[in-house]
Amino acid sequence: MEYKELEVWVEARKLTNLVYDVTKVFPKEELFALTNQIRRCAISIPSNIAEGCGRQTSKDTIHFLHISRGSLYELETQFYLALDQKYISEKDFELIIQQIQISKRLINGFINYYKKL
Repeated sequence: MEYKELEVWVEARKLTNLVYDVTKVFPKEELFALTNQIRRCAISIPSNIAEGCGRQTSKDTIHFLHISRGSLYELETQFYLALDQKYISEKDFELIIQQIQISKRLINGFINYYKKL
């Protein structure tokens, strides 16, 4: 199965697109700070899933999946900070956190799958 067909990658991509939509309203002075950091972090999640799927060994794949999972935790923290600064509404925050939780669950399952190979 190609990575583009994997639910874990599809949901991570949805998260990235949601992040872009939500951060469009962040203050302009944050463009090169928190906004940029959040977007780069979000991009790395599906990117590392794809890179991991392109690797030759399960060990290499798991390594990139762990990087992707770390980025999910980083992204979650950044959105808590955005909420603290009132850059994001509670409603949008909950939407993002919900999608992060979906992605965490899926990536953990994918890591466990590769550990069994």
